[in-house]
Amino acid sequence: MFKPSASEITALEERLRQAMLTSNVAELDALIAPELLFASHLGQLVSKQQDLELHRSGVFQLTALVPSDQRIQLNGGFAVVSVQMHLLGSYHGTAVDQHIRYTRVWAVSSAGTVQIVAGHGSVVAS
Repeated sequence: MFKPSASEITALEERLRQAMLTSNVAELDALIAPELLFASHLGQLVSKQQDLELHRSGVFQLTALVPSDQRIQLNGGFAVVSVQMHLLGSYHGTAVDQHIRYTRVWAVSSAGTVQIVAGHGSVVAS
């Protein structure tokens, strides 16, 4: 059984942040579970393939991704992370400057490695 440590989850979160910043699709592929269930800040379900395609195509480009107020809850077999991110970049050529709170669940996925199996993003009101 996977027994996550805070340092392991912190390292995975940093790998994810760096991969998002650089649109490193190979690294994102390694970190996101095939069965990902993610609800966007617009309430839409996003699959792993849809998420990877946003980065692969260049539709979503980040210039900054600044975390704050990160909380990690360790559980037997999985970890839950809540973190606020300040996103700067563009989406379909339109400037993005948003604060989004993400909740992610890290667990051993169907691929047999520790990956994000579920998540949600919500816009943080200013």
